[in-house]
Amino acid sequence: MAGMFDQAKALLKAKQVQNELGKTEIEAKGGNGLVTVVFTGDMKLKSIDIDREQFEGIGKEQLERVLRDTIIQAMQQAQQVAAEKTKEVMKELGVSIPGL
Repeated sequence: MAGMFDQAKALLKAKQVQNELGKTEIEAKGGNGLVTVVFTGDMKLKSIDIDREQFEGIGKEQLERVLRDTIIQAMQQAQQVAAEKTKEVMKELGVSIPGL
């Protein structure tokens, strides 16, 4: 009976973390503020903003590079937030996973 209770508790906690990550926003800026990208903690792209004033005179390749780099930065930050939350939950539940 205790095993089922522990499993239910773990599933509930995982759902809570998933909901929390969905509400968490991670923002990254690139190109000295030219591009702003926002992801949620559950890795969903929320928005991309390009500063119109800075956009003048920027070449296509440079804009693509700044966009790519800024998206990668935001994704890495979102992954880090998710990993930290997962690690906290696993520790609370007394689970040890190598690498987390």
